[in-house]
Amino acid sequence: MKLGVFDSGIGGEAVAIALRETFPDAQIDTVNDREHIPYGDKTPSQVREFTEIAIRPFLDDSYDVIILACNTATAIAIDYLRRTYPNQKFIGIEPMIKTAATLTKTGTIAVCATPRTLASNRYKKLVSTYGAHLDIIEPDCSNWAYLIENNQLNRLEIEATISQLCTRGADVIVLGCTHYHWIKSLISELADGRAVVIEPSEAIGRRVVQLLEPSSKVV
Repeated sequence: MKLGVFDSGIGGEAVAIALRETFPDAQIDTVNDREHIPYGDKTPSQVREFTEIAIRPFLDDSYDVIILACNTATAIAIDYLRRTYPNQKFIGIEPMIKTAATLTKTGTIAVCATPRTLASNRYKKLVSTYGAHLDIIEPDCSNWAYLIENNQLNRLEIEATISQLCTRGADVIVLGCTHYHWIKSLISELADGRAVVIEPSEAIGRRVVQLLEPSSKVV
């Protein structure tokens, strides 16, 4: 098995680590686009262009699956990529609204994501399909990816955000950017049992298996 993992920055490495644990015998390669990070403040046309250029090393027909380990790239570019490269299998990452809806007891969840992800039609469809009955808080995390990428994380800023979410009743916190996977343990610590923190690393591995089975269908 040969998998290609793309992210704008270091978030893809976190996804690749999880995939290597799931598929120890697979060849798992990563590419990024740190020249243009963050993607969350780019226009849709820029996101599509940057994503397509960055994944060119994977578009040689040798990769079983290309994983867009970037919520923003998934939201903006994956439909275009599937149309443009119909013989290539792609997996995207999206905020886990459906899972959060099954976990919440308070009916209030938080989605930590980039502005471009939150503004995308794919995200809006997720909300209307699975979260229309929920109170969904979307805190301003617009600088988190940059801070994580450049090792400038401000613990006090993160703590203030998580505390506010929990105070407002959010009992599920959805990490909608793979950069945030690197601080999942910190966010869980700050939530201190008041909220569960979820991200899709395990789900990606399951989706790879499904996609490579002859009877599976792309969702």
